[in-house]
Amino acid sequence: MLQSRLGRGPGDLARRWRTGSARSQRQVLGVLLVGLLGCLLVSWFAYEWLPMGAFFLWPLLGLTLLRFRPLSVLTGATVVAVLVAYVHNGGQMRRLGVVDVIVGGLAIGIMLWQSSRQRSGLPVGLSEAVLAKLRDRLQQQGRVPVLPSGWRCQSAMIAAAGTGYAGDFLVADLRDGHVLEVVLVDVCGKGTAVGPQALQFAGALGGLIGALPPERLMRAANAFLMRQHSDDTFSTAVHLLVDLADGSYRVTSAGHPPALRWQAAKEEWVIDNARGTALGVVEKPQFHASSGVLDPGDALMFYTDGVIERRRSDIDAGIAWLRGVAERDVLSHGFDGAPGRILARVDDGDDDRAVLILSRCPAAALV
Repeated sequence: MLQSRLGRGPGDLARRWRTGSARSQRQVLGVLLVGLLGCLLVSWFAYEWLPMGAFFLWPLLGLTLLRFRPLSVLTGATVVAVLVAYVHNGGQMRRLGVVDVIVGGLAIGIMLWQSSRQRSGLPVGLSEAVLAKLRDRLQQQGRVPVLPSGWRCQSAMIAAAGTGYAGDFLVADLRDGHVLEVVLVDVCGKGTAVGPQALQFAGALGGLIGALPPERLMRAANAFLMRQHSDDTFSTAVHLLVDLADGSYRVTSAGHPPALRWQAAKEEWVIDNARGTALGVVEKPQFHASSGVLDPGDALMFYTDGVIERRRSDIDAGIAWLRGVAERDVLSHGFDGAPGRILARVDDGDDDRAVLILSRCPAAALV
């Protein structure tokens, strides 16, 4: 019996509010109206205890908790409560001047306008919670599974303007304990503007990876983007398939900046020759894959164009810059933490940036 009563308390109301249901909105509105009524009663009997601004705390709270229509009811009730309190106290609460009326009217107008702009139909607070879940899910897609001994895969990403939403993402799959697949994608656009497209595309790739060979996977991803019927849905991508048992790999690129391979014997980054058409541009894209074997101490680096693009230089100059920075970093510090250190050297810009490095430990390190 006690548990049932607690279930009807604030905690239960909060859980219902997270559903965004009409019933929960009515209940939250009722709670806020009770709070507004409490302010009116205090003002009615002891006006000197209550500043006029206290009335407007309730619509401010409602902006976070309520949809547009319930918020309109609450703001209307607030205006009525303020007028009733003012008239009842004979104007003694605090003389309302023209400026007070204008500021109060603007505040109410801004709150209602902001609420009406919520295209999701959810309260501001709940919309933020949903966006946070979408962001977290997108980031979880980029977690590479734990690899067998002797291998290390690290990545680092920075969203445009420092937000948690980006058009750069990766999906990964490890099957049979030694076959690793990774797809690094750069969706057209940047930052929050491409967050929904990136999440949708990541979900599609998450269902394809491991189920199709590399080229068929790329063609299926291309078909998915072509079905979106939008000029802003094209993407570049690079697919890596590597057998961690012997180090053999295959790189399939779709309009993506060329991968770099670290040759431990020469201590330099070499440009990979995999090339292809970007996804979502034409019905039948062309792909030219590359293959090779990663020996102990070797590595592969993948990155998005935000890492190498500069306003005053071309792509080739950007790749040359990246090769030099990455070479010095690996020789000085090794591969551990290299993606983050490389991104730290990239000039701040308005594009998303991502770096992924798959490295094979030197034979001496395994002894």
